Amino acid sequence: MKTLQGYFKVQTVSISLLLFICFYLFTNYIYHNISQRESEHISEAISQQVFASMYQVMRKGWSREELRDFLSSVEESFADASYKVDIHRSPVVEAQFGSIEQTPLTALQRTVLVSGIKQRYSEGEITHLITPIMAKNECLQCHHAAKEGDVMGIISTEYDQSRVRSDAQQQFWLLTLLLLPLVVVLSIVMAGRAFGRVQRSIDAFREKIRSVNSVKEFKRINVKTLRPSGFSEIDAIVAEFDQLALQLRDVAVDKEILEFEVKLLDKFIITSEVVRDWKEHIKTLLHDINSVMSVYALITIFETKDGSCDIEIFWSGKPDEASRLYMEEVAFKMLQEHPMMQMNSRTVVHNVSNEDHCITGLKRDDIDHESKSLLLDAPKIGGIVGLGMQTKLSRDSIFTIVIDSVLTTLINLVGSIKAINKYTDTLEYYATRDPLTGLFNQRVFRDLLDYETKRAFRHEHPFGLLVLDCDNFKPVNDTYGHAFGDLFLREFADLLERSKRDEDILARYGGDEFVMIIPESDQSQVYAIAKKLQESINAFMVSAPNGLDVYVSVSIGIALFPKHAQKPKELFNVADAMMYRGKEEGKNAVRMPDEEDIEAISAANNDKALLVLDAIKSERIIPFFQPIMSLENDGIEIHELLMRIDLDNTTISAGSFIEKAESMGVMHQMDYIVIEKAFAHIRTTGYKGTLFINLSPKALIVNEFIGKINELVLRYGIDKSHIVFEITERETVKSFALLEKFVYNLKLEGYRFAIDDFGSGFSSFHYIKKFPIDFIKIDGEFIVNMSNDAKDLAFVKSIVALSKELGVKTVAEFVESEEVLRDLRLIGIDYVQGYHVGKPAAAFHA
Repeated sequence: MKTLQGYFKVQTVSISLLLFICFYLFTNYIYHNISQRESEHISEAISQQVFASMYQVMRKGWSREELRDFLSSVEESFADASYKVDIHRSPVVEAQFGSIEQTPLTALQRTVLVSGIKQRYSEGEITHLITPIMAKNECLQCHHAAKEGDVMGIISTEYDQSRVRSDAQQQFWLLTLLLLPLVVVLSIVMAGRAFGRVQRSIDAFREKIRSVNSVKEFKRINVKTLRPSGFSEIDAIVAEFDQLALQLRDVAVDKEILEFEVKLLDKFIITSEVVRDWKEHIKTLLHDINSVMSVYALITIFETKDGSCDIEIFWSGKPDEASRLYMEEVAFKMLQEHPMMQMNSRTVVHNVSNEDHCITGLKRDDIDHESKSLLLDAPKIGGIVGLGMQTKLSRDSIFTIVIDSVLTTLINLVGSIKAINKYTDTLEYYATRDPLTGLFNQRVFRDLLDYETKRAFRHEHPFGLLVLDCDNFKPVNDTYGHAFGDLFLREFADLLERSKRDEDILARYGGDEFVMIIPESDQSQVYAIAKKLQESINAFMVSAPNGLDVYVSVSIGIALFPKHAQKPKELFNVADAMMYRGKEEGKNAVRMPDEEDIEAISAANNDKALLVLDAIKSERIIPFFQPIMSLENDGIEIHELLMRIDLDNTTISAGSFIEKAESMGVMHQMDYIVIEKAFAHIRTTGYKGTLFINLSPKALIVNEFIGKINELVLRYGIDKSHIVFEITERETVKSFALLEKFVYNLKLEGYRFAIDDFGSGFSSFHYIKKFPIDFIKIDGEFIVNMSNDAKDLAFVKSIVALSKELGVKTVAEFVESEEVLRDLRLIGIDYVQGYHVGKPAAAFHA
């Protein structure tokens, strides 16, 4: 890493050296030019001197011997000098007096002999001067062939500067070696002294910065106390920083506050644990708030079902009585500040976050409060949240922002939890009740029948089961419409409710079929109750819109525990079979099984068991795929895997054998077969969509299930995220914790999960609270008639709203008409499934 001081010194020395080199080159250049001109002047002078000497001799007249002596003397005069002089005759002189010994002529010398023009040139370190000897009038006395102005010869002078320049350069380099170190040392010393002043200012500035470890210390920093550096630029930077510090003091935020703001976002994530233990979540939040600012209490005020309000005060420590009373006054003051929240009665509950910490001696002037309110129309919820804190915090601009963030998080968090709870209350009611009649629904009936069977077995008392089905109800719907049909069924259900005993359990099984459990009753009592119901129904009628009275009869099947069966499913199968036997025998009948009936039912069950075992052995279990359409783009993105048995080119649907397979404990074997065949079909067709796989809880808790599924996924190259397991409630799971662990393990493997038939039983809500659910498949009983039934529509809307709060996708089952599909689009369902979308088939739908 470079330092400013080192950089400063290197640059100073470099610049000094560069200037020194430039000075050397410049002086060398000047010396070369001067010496060049000087050599030319000397050459000119020598030429003129030689010519003058030669002219003086020639005026007296000279012999060849005198000429030779003259030339020898000239040569000897310059023998040890840097100069060389040559004299050449011209052809005119040679023609008259003959040639003399001379060096060969160069091309330029010949040119001068011809032109008579002086020439000067340089070759490296040697300067050449060629001077012509011109004939004067007095020369013609001896040179008869010449004319005035003719070239009589030339004098060539050569001046070699190499020796002089070499001596000069040696002396210059010697001087350089003496001066260069001095220049470098002086440069470093000057740079050090100059930077020392800068360094002192930087060190003082650095100490100021290092002393800042928090926003409070930052706000106290004052760089104006620094001594001037002596450099206007440095002092200007320090002044600009001081100005920046002044501007930042009002917006600077501690690291702890920023980290708290980030944590606050995490607190807004609503999980099932937060919904279940929301008060503990608020206590934890209060503890986190106190890590950055002192808050005494956190207040939530929300409307209850009966129009009153619950006031929850969460304390950071254990308050004394005076503090409790004062904070209650603060809560009531919040209600006055938000008139829309005025409620009839108030209930105040105090919660303590830290029992080991006590809050005592609070003064009213020490406490201030801030609040926010929330009012929702759907679901209808009103609430207020507030903070009781130190007065000085509400005056700090930074903490004002934090307080606002806390209040926003609180109002949204608690408001969302209250909304979810309100939706859940509504959904839990419809989860146990039939939305049309208000009676128990099919799933609750199955649980109650199972409970009554176990209770009767423990106490060794009999009970009866009735299955009632309206005769010829379909013509009522076809003639008068579904609205009247629904009205008729509600009136019919009220009649059954009035006609039964208080201890009897009545439920709507589906459509126009009802069931009733007759506890602690023998054969004669059960039969008498069934006949009484028949008589009441025969006298029952409802006026149609056209004024006509509409009535129906019923076929009632009876089964007794333990005489006819000792298991809930078998008991229901007997009563259901007897109901159909009554219809076959003319309707409006009460039918109780005899020994032949029991044998026939048993034989049918045995035939079904053999069918299941043979299908497993010969792997005649085949996959069918029902399309599920996205309402976002109307594309088929999902298929549900359904199971069929191929029997002699006849396809048997799952409804005919699935209960028998589950009771035999072989359902998981059938699941393996159909899943493997489905995966093989995916690989063959290159299907890239999602596959829903419907598994019963009993199949899910088989030990080797995860390993088997992972093996099939690996073998066929299936993307785990494209597999969604549907959790059904066909059988009660004895160990819910075991199922929960199993579901989380599969989720960790990368699979996804859906709740099937959501809303048809209470287990659905245990699933959605406990499990990481990706999809909710709404029970088709609520979908089929939602366009004509306000309760069904309200239930579906509630599920959609709850799902959106939890970030879960919704799938509507039993979509059988364009009208229902249109309504589902309007309320925001994500996916739809049903015969209107597509029927199950042996191949994927395009």
